[in-house]
Amino acid sequence: MSMNDPVGDMLTRIRNAQMRKKSNVSTPASKLRGWVLDVLKSEGYIRSYESVIGKDGKAVIEVSLKYFDGAPVIKELKRVSTPGRRVYVGAKEIPLVRQGLGIAIVSTPKGVMSDGQARATNVGGEILCTVF
Repeated sequence: MSMNDPVGDMLTRIRNAQMRKKSNVSTPASKLRGWVLDVLKSEGYIRSYESVIGKDGKAVIEVSLKYFDGAPVIKELKRVSTPGRRVYVGAKEIPLVRQGLGIAIVSTPKGVMSDGQARATNVGGEILCTVF
């Protein structure tokens, strides 16, 4: 079965695993998913991730989730740009997530980065998701 929104699928897997208090979650591997996880790791929302070979011989990313005092570090994880509705913004129009307490993950011509990095490098792009 083909998947229309691989990043949305990964975000949903992370949300569901955190609701069930899982320590790890696995998702099929891709470069874009890895880049989004790089941003989540650098911003401190997940512990780590690694790419491994699954039981069926396909590459899988194992994500180690992060908790603080028994509560998930990620309170809200929303997909903004979907395959049916892409959301592009310029460098000056990148929104603040929860008055700057959260981050937006932006896919730019210079790579996938957080909203703060995109503002600092003065590039816009597609808003993939928001994290709080």
